[in-house]
Amino acid sequence: MRLLTKRETLTIGLMLFALFFGAGNMIFPPALGQAAGTHFWQAILGFIVTGVGLPLLGVIAVSLGGGNLQTLAGRVHPVFGIIFTFIVYLSIGPMMAIPRTATVTFEMGVLSFLPEGLKQSQLPLFLTTIVFFALTYWLAVTPSKMVDRIGKILTPVLLAIIALMYVATLFRPIGEVGQPVEGYADSAFVKGFLEGYLTLDALAAMVFGIVVTSAVQDKGVTEPRSVMWSTIKAGIIAAVGLGLVYLSLGYMGATSYSLGQSDNGGQILTAVVQHLFGQSGLIILGAAVTLACLTTSVGLVTACSAFFTSYTRGISYRAMCAILCVFSAAVANVGLTQLIAFSVPVLMAFYPIAMVLMLLTFLHKWFRGYRSVYVVSIFLTALISLVDGAAMMGLPVKAITAIYNNLPLYSEGVGWILPALAGAVIGYLWGLIRPARAGE
Repeated sequence: MRLLTKRETLTIGLMLFALFFGAGNMIFPPALGQAAGTHFWQAILGFIVTGVGLPLLGVIAVSLGGGNLQTLAGRVHPVFGIIFTFIVYLSIGPMMAIPRTATVTFEMGVLSFLPEGLKQSQLPLFLTTIVFFALTYWLAVTPSKMVDRIGKILTPVLLAIIALMYVATLFRPIGEVGQPVEGYADSAFVKGFLEGYLTLDALAAMVFGIVVTSAVQDKGVTEPRSVMWSTIKAGIIAAVGLGLVYLSLGYMGATSYSLGQSDNGGQILTAVVQHLFGQSGLIILGAAVTLACLTTSVGLVTACSAFFTSYTRGISYRAMCAILCVFSAAVANVGLTQLIAFSVPVLMAFYPIAMVLMLLTFLHKWFRGYRSVYVVSIFLTALISLVDGAAMMGLPVKAITAIYNNLPLYSEGVGWILPALAGAVIGYLWGLIRPARAGE
């Protein structure tokens, strides 16, 4: 029976880290650190729960569920399994996450080097997206080589750049930590918890699980249990890497108060690297952002191409990669601000559903796999989260949210927790009453 060597496991784990660690992961922790100020540790802990813990749980959950998101979501109902899977792939794929990798690369890796006359032009963004997605296509079109290209080359370079920035901060402290602002003054942990949504990694984990599984199988590991444990080990390596990097970037942001306040993590990082390295710091930051975005884009295009190809006839994997890259390039030219404005309501709507689905997967044997547990818990979660998303889109749901305001934790943005728990209990009792329907 073939097992992965420690070196192979490390390489796949580093690849998974790079797939998770996009530009959003780089710019959110510094913004959190500066805004949280003296409440930094509570805030970063909340961020790590959703930004690190949930992605790890997602990879493990998909692995336990057979490496397939649709099978996992199908425990609620086969139709729900199809619909939810398509929503996840579209969200972390061509509609939001993939285009965002290109726009952030432009905003942080290209824009600062342009002459003033070109900064207001649409042409540089257009050309950047063309080059960016051409590279993405080249790296994604042969997924069997992705582990070597990303895990052995791109990820170590990315980590080295971030380590250089952090070590420089330690030897040349930027300044004192400021006072907490906004929601961090009263509810730093919850605020950090919600900020972790924006990384998209809990949703991405449900997709990257199959990428890691395929990478393990490409190494000759075929026995299902061995594949599962190899995937889990790779997930742990990626999670440790994400946690350390978030702590480093968050610390940079927390100590950057004297450089000027900003809600934009990109601006904070730019100020930090310029303070530490002068104008050459912009080159360092641009390289880090570009690598982070590129590795994530490659992973998402690979996963989405494999998924959508399985539902189409006559379209090859290579052709699907090309279609996704062209479509994502077109969406990216809408601009970063518009993409973020669209993505936040969608995340508020579907992230809680994904989290509950993952947690129920771990408890599957404890509640005997009753489908009623999945159905009621997911249904009650969706009643809250979909309204939250609709409210953020500006839809007329004030009458409903006025009622929801009476729910515990709703004002903090996590009002779905108790309904999800209550749904699981109700579903379990229903399963006990009607044992013949158990496991349906």
